[in-house]
Amino acid sequence: MAERDERDGIADRPLAVDVSAPHSLCDDGFRPYERYTLQLPLPDGETLTQRRDILRGGRVAGVLPIDLVRDRVVLLRQFRLTAHLANGNGDMIEMVAGRVDAGESEADAARRECVEEIGVAPDALVRLYSVLPTPGLTDELVTSFVGFVDSSRVVTHGGLASETEHIETLVVSIDAALAALRNGRILNALTVSSLQWLALNRVRLRELHDAAIKAGDVVQG
Repeated sequence: MAERDERDGIADRPLAVDVSAPHSLCDDGFRPYERYTLQLPLPDGETLTQRRDILRGGRVAGVLPIDLVRDRVVLLRQFRLTAHLANGNGDMIEMVAGRVDAGESEADAARRECVEEIGVAPDALVRLYSVLPTPGLTDELVTSFVGFVDSSRVVTHGGLASETEHIETLVVSIDAALAALRNGRILNALTVSSLQWLALNRVRLRELHDAAIKAGDVVQG
């Protein structure tokens, strides 16, 4: 079979799909859980009928807080029932993250979540990328940032009592965080991808920090 050359077309793209109105599967959960029926056009002109159940996760902002002066990164430890059920290791290592409120930008949500979870607002933000962590299950769209912070001001515990959160903060060396990544000791997908970005772009941190401070706004990493 001849190899298909799609170098100019390797990208997500829209598709003309007929999607039904949602049927609610759960009315009192943390997020809406809905069922859809869709008609998917195929290349041969035929149509494929699919039924899909999805959790409407919405927009999320994630932040990897970094202290350039001390060469530290701030991580979190938080219990997740899904991880407990999946492999028994429910007390996970994570990065700062949370839902983007209605009318709020991703950057504003990133700053707010830092205050709520580590007690410190970032001096500057660098936007990294957006990902769909589990598109087979949820429409949750996560935009990740690096936030530059003074780690000496980080609180030992964070989270909102109104959301029944209990978060332990960990201020560790960047080397230690990247070693944990290499050794497979972190499974949270958002944290893994952000630490991978850090491993590739560590030498650019000062440049990105200075650009964000000079611009007085979020810059693209």
